[in-house]
Amino acid sequence: MLHSYLSEVTGWVGELTADRPPRRILDLGSGTGTGSFALLGRFEGAEAIALDMSEDMLRRLEANARALGLADRIRTVRADLDASWPQLDPVDLVWASASLHHMADPDRVLADVMATLRPGGLLIAAEIDSFPRFLPDDLGFGRPGLEERCHAIVAEMRAVDMPTMGSDWGPRLAEAGFAVEAERVFAVELTSPLPASAGRYAQLSLGRTRPRLEGRLDAEDLAALDRLLDGDGPESILRREDLSVRTVRTVWVARRP
Repeated sequence: MLHSYLSEVTGWVGELTADRPPRRILDLGSGTGTGSFALLGRFEGAEAIALDMSEDMLRRLEANARALGLADRIRTVRADLDASWPQLDPVDLVWASASLHHMADPDRVLADVMATLRPGGLLIAAEIDSFPRFLPDDLGFGRPGLEERCHAIVAEMRAVDMPTMGSDWGPRLAEAGFAVEAERVFAVELTSPLPASAGRYAQLSLGRTRPRLEGRLDAEDLAALDRLLDGDGPESILRREDLSVRTVRTVWVARRP
């Protein structure tokens, strides 16, 4: 869903590294490989290491790599960075997209990133200000403002379990010893008509949030949310033609001196 954003960011990284394109890339919290594949497409001579704690994500990444003909340019490493940093050879570029805020001790992880980067290497840290938004204020049923109430509750919980999400990473990167060379804000707003994948993306995102809202969101709002998440229902989010995708991402470029 965010192909244009990803293309813009990787293009920017390409400009920043034009004099010395990266040969070895580490994707920190790779998921199913969206960032890894975008970077391999941008840097044709590069190879990537995709690191994630989820075996399922890495299996899907490997299948995607085979389908894209990139299996010989990427390898996977399963690791829980809250436990320890894996043994890795030096890399030229570390890509951390919406992953640093998940770390229990981000300062230790940044120290490990610094140690893994070659001198002059770059860390590209992309962070979200909040989870994406998809819905109009008035759904045509239930009370208006459902999504904003969901976000308000999630923000309260996030302040406890992910306190660095939405924070300014610049000072923390500098404290870790990086030279912070650039910061850019990317406001993403995709509007109708959207591909069918937008509905699936919204359903997945809101579906992941639903269990956390139990007992916190009132019964009327929970019922409205369930009507949206019912893939077979007449009011399913998959059937709506008024969805949008709205998110803000901030990207920091930090260099190992």
